[in-house]
Amino acid sequence: MFVAKTENPALAALLILIATAFIAATTLLAKALGTDTLGAALPVLQISHGRFLFAFAALTSIAMIVRPPLGRPHWRLHIGRTSFGWLGVTLMFASVAYIPLADATAISFLNPVFAMVLAIPLLGERVGPVRWSAAGIALVGAMILLRPTPDSFQPAALLALAAAVVMGMELIFIKKLSGREPIFQILLINNMIGLGIATLAVLPVWTPPTGPQWAALAALGGLMACAQTLFVNAMARADASFVAPFSYATLIMAAIYDFAGFGVVPDTISLIGAATIIAGALLLALREARIKPSAAQDAL
Repeated sequence: MFVAKTENPALAALLILIATAFIAATTLLAKALGTDTLGAALPVLQISHGRFLFAFAALTSIAMIVRPPLGRPHWRLHIGRTSFGWLGVTLMFASVAYIPLADATAISFLNPVFAMVLAIPLLGERVGPVRWSAAGIALVGAMILLRPTPDSFQPAALLALAAAVVMGMELIFIKKLSGREPIFQILLINNMIGLGIATLAVLPVWTPPTGPQWAALAALGGLMACAQTLFVNAMARADASFVAPFSYATLIMAAIYDFAGFGVVPDTISLIGAATIIAGALLLALREARIKPSAAQDAL
């Protein structure tokens, strides 16, 4: 019900584009919540808590209605995957309060590069010259976006870079989970464990949100749940090599939202850095697609 088994590239592209709009919107909401746009800025731990709280509520509601088949969970892998996922999301939300959404989004595209590097010692994978070249290109783009000069260096960009490293580790656990359990079950358990971690983390810093902030938190979680479901379904309908280019529309949507919401216009350095990262990440995605068949779980 959540994943189609027939090929439909046109529909896959549409689903990915809608998902990118939702994902970019979550970063916009995180930026609004982390600044004084909707009231006194909320702690980043509270923003990530809202993301998991309302995403889990949305997925639970769906599960109660359609009652998808569930199997026995591999709890160790789920806990590992979600721990890194929660930390990555939290670091990402922290970064967007200080740097342009487009920059943070572009840096986040490095997570498959870091996953490739981490897979060498953790999964015993071999990396050839094409994949190393792709990683090198993407990392050059990250250095451009970091603006490593005394006058233009963005310390907050290091938060986005750290988020990419952590989410690269999350991808290692996703690879281990791939094919073991129903996809919707992975989504549901991910958000359930994430809610538990986020709740413990937010207790010392929780503050009462304003009405608009509650609405933004609910929208953030709901949009993330929708984006995850759309991504999974898109990956099931087309090869990764076809889907990957459309996923980079997240960068375009983030730039549009940042301009509409905060009047931020990407400068030349941002455009060059983002293009470089996308070139490297896309080369890596195409290479990975040739190495092995696409898996819907890799988009979770």
